[in-house]
Amino acid sequence: MDIVVFGATGTIGRAIVQEALKRKHEVTAAVRNPASLELEHERLHVTTADILDPATVAEAVRGHEEVISAFGPAAGRENDLLRAAESLLEGMQAAGLERLLVIGGAGTLKTESGERLMDTPGFPGKFRPLAEAHGHAYEIYSASSLDYTYLSPPAVIRPGRRTGQFRIGLDRLVVDENGDSSISVEDFAVAVIDELEEGNFSRTRFTVGY
Repeated sequence: MDIVVFGATGTIGRAIVQEALKRKHEVTAAVRNPASLELEHERLHVTTADILDPATVAEAVRGHEEVISAFGPAAGRENDLLRAAESLLEGMQAAGLERLLVIGGAGTLKTESGERLMDTPGFPGKFRPLAEAHGHAYEIYSASSLDYTYLSPPAVIRPGRRTGQFRIGLDRLVVDENGDSSISVEDFAVAVIDELEEGNFSRTRFTVGY
């Protein structure tokens, strides 16, 4: 499969690129600064693109099969998530691509009490603007005509081991027997590429966790 990845220089984006390469896919990393991507592989290609610019999005994705966005905004620029969503939609439509997999946020997932995670008492206030922006971006994707999938991480995601073992949920946090919601970055990347290959969650959202 021929994939374009935006946000490939971030922790999650880099893991997605590495997982896709491990599974023999052709990967194009669409980045603003190619020098910032310190990966080399015979099936890895790098192109210069700005996810906030629909024209460069269209140029980057044209001729490919699938697009993954692991874009994360800089602190204080949370609304760039909305701009990125609109730019991706416009650029992909201009290029004639339909399939988009977006790495979103966990804040709008429901907890066991039925509350959204970002409405619970323990949710850090400093992350509220980012959680709200992810929620608004999800609405943009949901209203589009693209064949999108929106993958929300669990409450905690950090580097760890690749086990290939995790559970899948829809709009509720996946928690373990202790009530914890977490996954390693490496296993999250496995879930991303699983969905890319299997397409089980077309035009909807899902989440994962241990």
